[in-house]
Amino acid sequence: MDQQHLDHWFQKRRERKENRSVDRMFERLKSGDREALSSSITLLESTLQEDHQFASDLIQKCLPFTGKSMRVGITGVPGVGKSTFIESFGKQLVKSGKKVAILAIDPSSSSSGGSILGDKTRMQDLSVMKEVFIRPSAAGSTLGGVARKTRESIFLCETAGYDVILIETVGVGQSETMVHSMVDFFLLLMLAGAGDELQGIKRGIMEMADALVITKADGGNEKKAEMARREYANAMHLFPPKASEWTPSALTVSSYEERNIDEVWKVIESYQNQTTINGWFSQHRKIQDKYWLHETLREMILRDFFEDEKVNDKLSSLEEKVVSGEMSSFQAAELIYELYRSKK
Repeated sequence: MDQQHLDHWFQKRRERKENRSVDRMFERLKSGDREALSSSITLLESTLQEDHQFASDLIQKCLPFTGKSMRVGITGVPGVGKSTFIESFGKQLVKSGKKVAILAIDPSSSSSGGSILGDKTRMQDLSVMKEVFIRPSAAGSTLGGVARKTRESIFLCETAGYDVILIETVGVGQSETMVHSMVDFFLLLMLAGAGDELQGIKRGIMEMADALVITKADGGNEKKAEMARREYANAMHLFPPKASEWTPSALTVSSYEERNIDEVWKVIESYQNQTTINGWFSQHRKIQDKYWLHETLREMILRDFFEDEKVNDKLSSLEEKVVSGEMSSFQAAELIYELYRSKK
């Protein structure tokens, strides 16, 4: 890029900054401006301090206009058909008059950092609907950070008038726990016909689920899907009762044929009605608010700790002593922590 183009780029950037204000962005968000929503989430994801402050002020202004959506987490192992299901489910929601936002926590290459999912190409029909907003967030190496930004993105989407927020997880690691801590309803997608239906399924993930959906119940797979549904339903009844007093259900769907998709939303609505009446719905959100206060504090303290120059210098020297066997890991950790505390 030559100097003239570079000067022009910087001039445009300065103009954008000068024209940018929290009040203006907030008004655009409230009016349902998709470009404003996309720009706001980009500011959330920025590492620049000025963008971080802007996003923080914007979130604060949005708070009175949040909380009116149904937040649904969707997870499942790779190959279960999450994208196909979300596309069919999203179209069903739009047909019933809902505005839908899809926030996908996207796995990234550990070597290049590049995202390997193209959400808008995977959901071709949804991506062109004006009632739908799709936004991937690359998880990278800091899942906690992207989870926090996803939670704040939920607030922005709600301010922009979206009725249902779908959060798609990577489907591996601790992403399910993170997403579970920011949604109202947690949906687990499973496949039938993969040997022992319960083999390899983490009990913890099944316990988190508010409903379990057997996908790909078509093309001659209906009987296997129904058998799997019964097995999972029986297994879920053995789990301890949920604090919500909700009994999880299991059902089969064909995303390809768009069969039984509407039943999934009926289950979610039933859950919302029951937990609103018994008070769990609002109580659960308050628990989540408190959780994210503590989680954000932990993240900030850790960042402050590892960005400390003296701590890093001491850490490097003590690492060598730990590796060589001169000092235990616990003693080294205590010394580094004492150094950190003495500076505060």
